[in-house]
Amino acid sequence: MLKALLVKDYALIESINIEFGKGLNIITGETGAGKSILIDAMGLLLGERASTEVIRKGASKSYVEGIFDITNNKKIDALLEENEIEPLPELILRREISTKGSNRCFINDTPVSLSVIKNVGNLMVDLHGQHEHQSLLRNETHIDFLDEFGNYRDLADEYKKLYSELQNLLKELKILKEKETSLREKRDFYSFQIKEIDSVSPAENEEERLVEELRILENSEKLASTTSSVYGLIYEDENSVYDSIIKIKNELDELNEIDKSFGESFSECENAIALINDIAEFVRNYKSKIDVDPAEVNKKRDRLGTLNLIKKKYGGTVKAVLEYRNKIGAEFDLAENFSERISSFEKQIGGLRELCGKAADNISKKRSQVSVLINKEVKGVLADLGIPDSNFDVRITQNKSSSGEDYIIVKGNKYSYSSKGIDEIEFYISTNVGEDMKPLAKVASGGEVSRIMLALKTILAKNDRFPLLIFDEIDTGVSGRIAQKVGKALKSLANFYQVISITHLPQIAGLADHHFIVEKKTNDGRVVSSIKQLNEKERIREVAKLMSGENVTEASLEGARELINSK
Repeated sequence: MLKALLVKDYALIESINIEFGKGLNIITGETGAGKSILIDAMGLLLGERASTEVIRKGASKSYVEGIFDITNNKKIDALLEENEIEPLPELILRREISTKGSNRCFINDTPVSLSVIKNVGNLMVDLHGQHEHQSLLRNETHIDFLDEFGNYRDLADEYKKLYSELQNLLKELKILKEKETSLREKRDFYSFQIKEIDSVSPAENEEERLVEELRILENSEKLASTTSSVYGLIYEDENSVYDSIIKIKNELDELNEIDKSFGESFSECENAIALINDIAEFVRNYKSKIDVDPAEVNKKRDRLGTLNLIKKKYGGTVKAVLEYRNKIGAEFDLAENFSERISSFEKQIGGLRELCGKAADNISKKRSQVSVLINKEVKGVLADLGIPDSNFDVRITQNKSSSGEDYIIVKGNKYSYSSKGIDEIEFYISTNVGEDMKPLAKVASGGEVSRIMLALKTILAKNDRFPLLIFDEIDTGVSGRIAQKVGKALKSLANFYQVISITHLPQIAGLADHHFIVEKKTNDGRVVSSIKQLNEKERIREVAKLMSGENVTEASLEGARELINSK
């Protein structure tokens, strides 16, 4: 449940800190006071899109924070663990919007992405906006209501995965077919380029190796004279290094006979002689292999020239040439084997059409089962809400496909489909005895739509998906006796869930477990919205104002007491 909501510098709100309680939390206030702004701030906290326009004039950023009790909420615990967020006794969500355009989200003071905030919100709160009940008048939303009620998320996820794979393959096949003419036109050109590159057969790192070899060949005379000089200095010349160190070794040997402390130096001198011999041997061998071959020099120079020409033509480097060769090679192979590639794609797509069809059919069966329960439960709740003679029907239809390519296969037949399966869902209703069932959008009044929405929310809530339900004026279009029934339905929900509801009806406000009022005042020439929780005396007066307006009479006060005590 939501324990506290902190909002700072958001629209008309300068700074508020509200502590909500269990059960039914009611928010009232005059039109324009800022009630819905509060719900908008809550929506922002739960991942709705942000705009710098909501930042209060003169402030550098808006700030919304919610503190939630998540005791025994295993789904939230798993989500926190998945995102490496430290669990705390309470869950703290925070959203900041800066005038600079930055948008920061935090969970338990850990920075997170907006999608993570949204995922958390989806597990905790069902926020029903002020005009959301109008979505019932769009039949494309009905499938979402049905799926929310059904317990077949795994089936839906499996279908969506297959649907995505099928769409990707269809897209690739389309691109492939669009390339066919172009590839066939380029095939001869690619063939020429492939032959030209392959005739050179450049190898990776070949250019660097040739440059190194040429440098050695072109300096062979210097290498020969210098190695001769080095070998002479080490071994053959008078007073060579070798002769000198042999003399030093002999004298160290004499010293060691007298004083054994020279033993280590004598050993190191022997090591030096071995090292000198190794160097002399390497230089002698190297000198003997020097063979200046002008033909070999010219051959390597010609090869470098050939590589430079192919580089200029196909990318500037040997690596780029090789990459281009691989690319046009794949394109050439595709052009040569186009029919086989098309056939391979179509075979994969055919298999996925079957798998998608099977998954969609499984969802359809579940939807049929769920629709029977919804029909029964909505009818029962509507009776409690003052529509006793209603009939409600979730109608599920499918359309066989006439499209040449866009279809999936269900039990051997081609069906039209979408990301949600093969079903089209539409709610039908009759609200009076003897009336035919008709599409909901064509027969329901505004007040009836609100009650139908409340009925759906009531049965959806029984699925235990959300610990917190928020309603922004769910009572739109109802009054009098029906308003009281709507209030009792909200009160009934609040026995199992925390409910926060904005209302303008005294019949609903009187049932509150906790009553808050939003007020708009002018401070220093600026409008500010504030909220406070009412005590018992203040509650009676506020409910009386909802009944009779600003002129509160003793009769309206007595009526307010009766409403409050009736719960």
